[in-house]
Amino acid sequence: MVLVGPGAAGKSTWAATHFPAATIVSSDQLRALVGAGQDDITASADAFALLDTVVAQRIKRRLTTVIDTLGLDADRRRIWREAARKAGLPCVAVAFDINADEARHRNRERDKRIPAEALTAQLRSWRSVRDALAGEGFDAVLEPEPVRVVAKQFVNAVSSAQRQRADPTGLRFGLHLTEFTFPTSNAAASIRDIARAAETAGFDAIYVMDHFRQIPLIGRPWEDFLESYTTLAYLAAHTERVRLGALVTGITYRNVGHLGKIVATLDVLSGGRAVCGLGLGWWKEEHDAYGWDFPPVSDRYALLEDALQTLPRLWGPGAKPFVGQRLNLPDTSCYPRPLQDHVPIIVGGSGERTLRLAAKYADAANVFGDAANVRAKAEFLRRHSDTVELTHLSTALIADNHADLTDIVERMRPRRWSTGRYAASVNAGTVDDHIGRFRELADAGAAEAIVRLPNLTDPAPIERIGRVIQSFR
Repeated sequence: MVLVGPGAAGKSTWAATHFPAATIVSSDQLRALVGAGQDDITASADAFALLDTVVAQRIKRRLTTVIDTLGLDADRRRIWREAARKAGLPCVAVAFDINADEARHRNRERDKRIPAEALTAQLRSWRSVRDALAGEGFDAVLEPEPVRVVAKQFVNAVSSAQRQRADPTGLRFGLHLTEFTFPTSNAAASIRDIARAAETAGFDAIYVMDHFRQIPLIGRPWEDFLESYTTLAYLAAHTERVRLGALVTGITYRNVGHLGKIVATLDVLSGGRAVCGLGLGWWKEEHDAYGWDFPPVSDRYALLEDALQTLPRLWGPGAKPFVGQRLNLPDTSCYPRPLQDHVPIIVGGSGERTLRLAAKYADAANVFGDAANVRAKAEFLRRHSDTVELTHLSTALIADNHADLTDIVERMRPRRWSTGRYAASVNAGTVDDHIGRFRELADAGAAEAIVRLPNLTDPAPIERIGRVIQSFR
């Protein structure tokens, strides 16, 4: 972001108001660093050389960078634009228009004034610079209004949130529990309180991961991690309304007949609230650690298809045998049967082969990605089935306002990650940001948004997403 305008136009004040200090590269501050002070004109050449070095290094690392200098030199603006293009970053100019009399008045109020002849020269050149900005190739030329830097997924969130309020659409919400390390040692009480808060907030379902140790994308293997179906049974005892399931059950972890019995039992004990999520299984190291076979992907697909055919038989009347590609069950009786006439099945995965299986056998397919990816997957599903739904899984870090969000992101980001990288990875945004994001996902074809809250160590974050959920009711 290049700030462009004559002296005393308010560039430094605007930058300090809207951006963290670490993102601002100021020629005045660098002049003070290499010279006798911010007004040491003799240090200007060294200050600008240092500014160019700092800007180049920050752009190379794809960090948000606010260049706080006059910005009146066309060659410097071109160099900064080209560096941003090379790094794949947008480059935006902010034009600080100011009346000459107002600029001179502000300058007189300063402790360290800009020499009158220097300010006059800047004001004289400003009009031509201002008129040239629009044609120089910036991604946008903005006025110095309140601004926030957001990840790509939130660029249109404000207008989408307004559309949701003016013309609301429905969307179901599921809570995805992925961590079981809590501030207190009483995990049972913590999970109970979170589940009850989720139900009160309006969540339609609670899901857990089907793993036996924490996965690398989220934490460390020695962190506490609860077995999925035992946890779901516990949640069934402490909730009344939400659907309960594993997202998704690894097809390699259990005998399929045994899995059918587990899900049927969960349905009975929860009063008819079980959901069966199924997936190929992907983590070879976990299989190795527990001594389980990890078949080739083609064999796992065959077993998944067998399971998709077998489980409804287990949950239905009769006891006819099933012989499939990889599965042989001589007897498919299961008593007690589930309370639901039909236990919903969600297949996890975005590949075409997986989506075809979901379209043929399941009630829903669960996918990741942005609204464009959801739209593409929804269109693919519609070509193969008129009834299968699409659910969407993502992380959501939610704050009340931008200042709180900045604090939370800075506190939670991994040490070696930039603020922007971490914020994008967890979809860090305000309540309104997420209303807009979920509206875009709903418009793209998602019927249910399943959300992981990365700071869910107590019920507090659920209150914020509860406000998002209520906007879809």
